[in-house]
Amino acid sequence: MIAVVVADHDHRPGPQKRQVLVDGVYDTLLTFLMSGTLAPGVPFKIDWLSRNLEVSPTPIREALARIEATGLVVREPLRGYRVAPRMSSEEFRELMEARLLIEPYSAAAACERRSQELLDGLSDELAQMRAAPTGPGYQEFRAFLKADAAFHKLIASHSGNHFLDEAFDRLGAHFHRFRFFGDAGVTDAALAVQEHEAVLAAIMRGAAGEARKAMKRHIQAVLQRARPER
Repeated sequence: MIAVVVADHDHRPGPQKRQVLVDGVYDTLLTFLMSGTLAPGVPFKIDWLSRNLEVSPTPIREALARIEATGLVVREPLRGYRVAPRMSSEEFRELMEARLLIEPYSAAAACERRSQELLDGLSDELAQMRAAPTGPGYQEFRAFLKADAAFHKLIASHSGNHFLDEAFDRLGAHFHRFRFFGDAGVTDAALAVQEHEAVLAAIMRGAAGEARKAMKRHIQAVLQRARPER
């Protein structure tokens, strides 16, 4: 079991140290979920996790609440949290359809409101995607997933519409995509990078219509590539 601790010499203020602790628990639980360590339907035993992760129950509950928003875990009244089942092919298709409603519009809106902060952030995440390992276990493609998700999150958060930003978070799309692909790792990294490059190029040019089309093509391509995996 992986222990999550904040070093005694960490002199950050209390709230910052607490956030680091919650983030550490969140990452650890995500690793369990994405690597298949915890099978669908398995309950999260807070007391057991508290002992093995060497943290109090509070950050575990906070981390699980964050993960619940992605749909990777479900909370049942009076019973606590359980690992959510993997999406079916039909559910995955519906998820991608939801992305097609939200993300192309967000890309166009972010393009119209583009700032140097957005361009620098997207460029940084794209560079991380190019450099990240891609297979076959979660620990190997974790950095790619993180950069991929951050690229899309930056666009949503710069759309100027906080409801769109919140909707993106609720979908948990990137986690479900990689769970859906199973243990194959990232088999479409080169294509995904090219598609993200097209989105960024359009935003850099200030071409909102092209940014919308590039994002739509990317999401449609992800859905198409996923079909042979099931």
